[in-house]
Amino acid sequence: MANTLSTFTYRKKYMQTMLQAQLRKALVAEKVCMVDNTEAKTIENPYITQFTAAITGLTGTYAINDVTTTDDTLTVNQEVKWAGHIFDYESRLARVDLFNSVVDEATYSIAYGIDYFVVNNLCEDATGAYTTPAGGFNTTNTNTILANLASKVMGFADVYKGLFLIIENTDVPGILGSQMASGFSYADLALRNGLLTSQAGIDIYVVRTGTFVDATIGTIAVTNSGHRVFGVKNVATYASPRGIQMEEKGVSGKTGKEVVVYGYVGFKLWATKTDLIVDITLA
Repeated sequence: MANTLSTFTYRKKYMQTMLQAQLRKALVAEKVCMVDNTEAKTIENPYITQFTAAITGLTGTYAINDVTTTDDTLTVNQEVKWAGHIFDYESRLARVDLFNSVVDEATYSIAYGIDYFVVNNLCEDATGAYTTPAGGFNTTNTNTILANLASKVMGFADVYKGLFLIIENTDVPGILGSQMASGFSYADLALRNGLLTSQAGIDIYVVRTGTFVDATIGTIAVTNSGHRVFGVKNVATYASPRGIQMEEKGVSGKTGKEVVVYGYVGFKLWATKTDLIVDITLA
């Protein structure tokens, strides 16, 4: 007798694939961090003492420095999750595909949760610091802010990885106004196409108002209200072992299915790179 697969099996596989694909497109965290989806609970990255080369006259002698090693470790110790129940009558009588709607809603919730966690930790762990001119990202200030931020990291070898700026949607009017007021072809592009995602060589990512917070996220306390974050890409790591998982299950006493989406996350801004990330305070 031939083995067969139920339509439920196919639907679950399809939903899982669609969820992962949409998350990869949606996450700001994946644009600015290195991503690790292996089974590793910890990622170790020890570093050695940094030295400065000596320049002397012709002596033929040299000074010996002691090399010390410091451990630096990312630990996956947080969980992100979303759950909902679809009653059988809802899915059967609805004119829309409720399971696809659930995937869309779960994708947004999980993506926002991961970005909320990663963006706040990135800002919290940054040792670079910058305070904007009064008014924050208004049209007059934007070019000055971008130039000052770029100057914070220029000259470091890692800059070739690219620069990023994460703002909230309330900052968009100033940046968009700055772009539309810029000269000729650049302004024309901004006027025709709306917000340009890059300015002054810096990739700009927008999150919703209230993403930068003073709060405890999972088990980690952050104080980022009124802040934004800038820096070099791929100097921090966001870990999500096996990515995001999805389960459908029957629940006793209820018709239909319960849908659960969950995953495990960890974050680390590596100790030797913290000055390549700048905590921006809005004035």
